[in-house]
Amino acid sequence: MIVRAVYQNEVLRPFEKLDLEEGEEVDIEVKRKGIFGHLKCWKVNSQALKDELR
Repeated sequence: MIVRAVYQNEVLRPFEKLDLEEGEEVDIEVKRKGIFGHLKCWKVNSQALKDELR
């Protein structure tokens, strides 16, 4: 399964409930999001941005 999580206070916290039993061990592969993964979440007013850049 692939699960999104955030790293806070040295703990990975998943955004959704996991179908795991208490104490169950798992292997984790960590992949950092690139800049484009962050940018797709932004909501931008393109006209206001164009006006600001002028």
